[in-house]
Amino acid sequence: MSTTVWRAGGVLVLGAKGMLGRDLMSTLLKPVEKAGGRLVGFDLPMIDICDRKAVSVLLKEHAVSTVINAAAFTDVDGCESRCEHALAVNVDGPVHVAAACVETGATMVHFGTDFIFDGQSDVPYLPDHSANPLSIYGRSKWMGEQAVRESGCRHLIVRTSWLFGHGGRNFVTAILDQVAAGKSLRVVSDQVGSPTYAPHLADAVGRLLDVGATGTVHFANAGQCSWFEFAADLVNRAGGDVPMTPISAAELNRPANRPAYSVLDTTGFTALTGHRPAAWQDGVADYMEKKSPVAQAADRSGT
Repeated sequence: MSTTVWRAGGVLVLGAKGMLGRDLMSTLLKPVEKAGGRLVGFDLPMIDICDRKAVSVLLKEHAVSTVINAAAFTDVDGCESRCEHALAVNVDGPVHVAAACVETGATMVHFGTDFIFDGQSDVPYLPDHSANPLSIYGRSKWMGEQAVRESGCRHLIVRTSWLFGHGGRNFVTAILDQVAAGKSLRVVSDQVGSPTYAPHLADAVGRLLDVGATGTVHFANAGQCSWFEFAADLVNRAGGDVPMTPISAAELNRPANRPAYSVLDTTGFTALTGHRPAAWQDGVADYMEKKSPVAQAADRSGT
């Protein structure tokens, strides 16, 4: 699909009020409108992707060439106690969206996660590496991916990792809230990944659509760190002076297991687009620069 076709053909974003959805809407608006297309976004309560009929009706009403599914249940620990909900949103939801895309001929963009891997690798994961999720969240996201592939719709699955941004609760907001409150930090130091800034991921989606990419592609910001190193960088940038203690994942003892190593190999993205992902520190710098009282309030409320 050419740049002109996907932009002029219109784009529909599901989960448009979420952290990633908001950045997709703001990033894609100008290029889509400039090409003469429409960008429309929907979220709860206007649309529930678990309602197959409603999804089908929505896609038929808004005849677009591209549907981006940014709706997901991403509470990793919450998935352990709400398994049925996780499966409904992360598996059944994508099934319904994919089926509607088959009906309308739209291309579906879907998002995957590094948590489908078991962390046993010591080199960045390629898209075709075997999945072995350790949690219900990881399992539900992997099943959702598989369902999209098996649906027969034209699709692009973008796997990413450790996502952070404005307009939603995430690791960055949690750490900065602790720093603002002057609380000491105990942060896991034996899990390594690549923090990824939501606006950079939204930009990556546009670049992939521009070159007509399909299949599965990995995108994350360049570089890797542990959660502790990530937190230390945030504390330093915030000018905080709070005690920090590195701990093991076993000590934290969270409900969901997470991979010890989940860095994604993004060379495929660069080969397709000619663009190298920015360093994760660049994403943090931009986040901190744009951090306003309004954004802080939105982050805390989860709106």
